[in-house]
Amino acid sequence: MTTTPELGLPMPVPAAEGLPTRVRIHEVGARDGLQNEKATVPTETKAEFIHRLAAAGLTTIEATSFVHPKWVPQLADAEHLFPLVRDAAPHLPVLVPNERGLDRALSLGATRIAVFASATESFAKANLNRTVDEALAMFEPVVTRAKAQDAHVRGYLSMCFGDPWEGPVPLPQVVRVCRALLDMGCDELSLGDTIGVATPGHVQALLTALNDEGVPTPSLGVHFHDTYGQALSNTLAALQHGVTTVDASAGGLGGCPYAKSATGNLATEDLVWMLTGLGIDTGVDLGLLTATSVWMAGQLGRPSPSRTVRALSHKE
Repeated sequence: MTTTPELGLPMPVPAAEGLPTRVRIHEVGARDGLQNEKATVPTETKAEFIHRLAAAGLTTIEATSFVHPKWVPQLADAEHLFPLVRDAAPHLPVLVPNERGLDRALSLGATRIAVFASATESFAKANLNRTVDEALAMFEPVVTRAKAQDAHVRGYLSMCFGDPWEGPVPLPQVVRVCRALLDMGCDELSLGDTIGVATPGHVQALLTALNDEGVPTPSLGVHFHDTYGQALSNTLAALQHGVTTVDASAGGLGGCPYAKSATGNLATEDLVWMLTGLGIDTGVDLGLLTATSVWMAGQLGRPSPSRTVRALSHKE
């Protein structure tokens, strides 16, 4: 089989006016992807996965989550994993749910922290057993202490485009929580389409609403799921608005353990294929990345859902 792009494809073209010349991919496969696996993935396998992703050129790789093992047992090995990968890539963010998680992460030398908020009351209750405002109050000392330690802080915001219990999420509701996260000190925000219901028009509308309330585009990243096949078109809409940080998961791994209608993340390979064809630099070697996802699919015992991985790893 082959795992390298063939015949110089996709054909790169000069970046179109209005599009960025470079995009930073925030790779979430090792955390958001593997936390959804039913079988236990060995710590050494996770570490090798992260090192392979780094070798493929990814510079921001979300490593793990310092959450109580009761809630996410797949990431119970965070203390053992992080020292194995601490120097694998320039940026290795970790998710922390509270001050205890922050203490664990900082004690191991983590310098990039993420907190995980919700735009809706239903998901805040399901994911954190708190109201939206109670969750924000819990995160404030986490962000304050992380910033005091010179850590970079990312604020994830779930259910920005739709909620499986509440349906459509009003734009002002999303903007309010985004504004609160920035005001407490988050360096960047990741807008999550947790159940994959966003459309390009909705993406543009939310980004515009955020800008109108003083949330600058450079502080925003996007995190799309491909439930309705819209992840790439939604990404392009975000790029056209000026967004330059895009979350993706190698091989399309992941979903959301607290939202059963959520399917896989945007596959990093599919994203790189599109960006290459748009003339946008990512610094990622698509052949090495595809080989990494083929390897991980073998570890998990099932094929990757990424269309690009499947196309580039066909049998001769």
